[in-house]
Amino acid sequence: MKILVTGAAGFIGFHLSRRLLEMGHSVVGLDNVNDYYSTQLKEARIKVLDGDEHFNFVRMNLEDEVGMADIFETSNFTHVINLAGQAGVRYSLENPSAYVKSNVFGFLNILEGCRHHNIEHLVYASSSSVYGLNTTTPFGIHQNVDHPISLYAATKKSDELMAHTYSHLYGIPTTGLRFFSVYGPWGRPDMVAYLWTKAILEDQTIKVFNYGKMRRSFTYVSDIVEGVVRVLVNTAVPNPEWTGQSPDPGTSTSPYRIYNIGNSNVVELANFLTILEDLLGKKAIREDLPIQPGDVPDNAADVSDLVRDVGYSPSTSIETGLANFVEWYKDYHNIK
Repeated sequence: MKILVTGAAGFIGFHLSRRLLEMGHSVVGLDNVNDYYSTQLKEARIKVLDGDEHFNFVRMNLEDEVGMADIFETSNFTHVINLAGQAGVRYSLENPSAYVKSNVFGFLNILEGCRHHNIEHLVYASSSSVYGLNTTTPFGIHQNVDHPISLYAATKKSDELMAHTYSHLYGIPTTGLRFFSVYGPWGRPDMVAYLWTKAILEDQTIKVFNYGKMRRSFTYVSDIVEGVVRVLVNTAVPNPEWTGQSPDPGTSTSPYRIYNIGNSNVVELANFLTILEDLLGKKAIREDLPIQPGDVPDNAADVSDLVRDVGYSPSTSIETGLANFVEWYKDYHNIK
């Protein structure tokens, strides 16, 4: 395959690109390397990928309509994995326009490229945040997701709707993946594993929202990558049992699929913190706070459809995953 991976300098995009290269595929990695978080970390990821002769890096914004059209025209991709886009729930309260530009208009450019160049399968990142006000857990893809509580979630829901439209109108096979709390080596500095590890080691106060009672389907990054690779080769197909009288949100009469991708073993934040403290050999200085606007208290994942269709089976325990993260963090920051 020749695969376009957008967001290749990002956390998941980096790991996925490395895995695809190891499998012998050619990868064009696209990223704008913005300063939402440390560009130094992003550049370090790119440097690792650039060591492979089958990897080519392109620095570009998704919303660059002309540039995106050109890269599709000249590259002859067989598959596209869209992991780029503005991330973060809380940041969407501060800079809403960034989310519409990247996650909506940028995704439109991806869809147009797939439409005009016979892409065999488009796999794209959605988010568990689309479940919004839904309180029926574990969250399942056959549930309604029409009540988002952050603009980030609304843009991800928009991506799913846009993908369905292109699958219906142009027959493009599309699969959306709702990621659940991904963590691991090379992780994002704005996410809890990195934030808390840094703060504990530097004797800084950590903010523990919802008094540590948040529940998350923390999923180790290699388990996520395994799921994405399996989905990529399991091209979306129509559901012959779909009916407009009782429409299923997760499938369609078009080649369109939605999956949750995460670990079904839910971890409470307080327990996550205890494991991290044990690994670091230090207690956190903590400030307990109420839940923040845009956050949901529980995001347990029902991944039964992904298990059935591609044999997905995340196997990394939170203890092992956090141990691997701490080892990487100390090595990356040269902490003895």
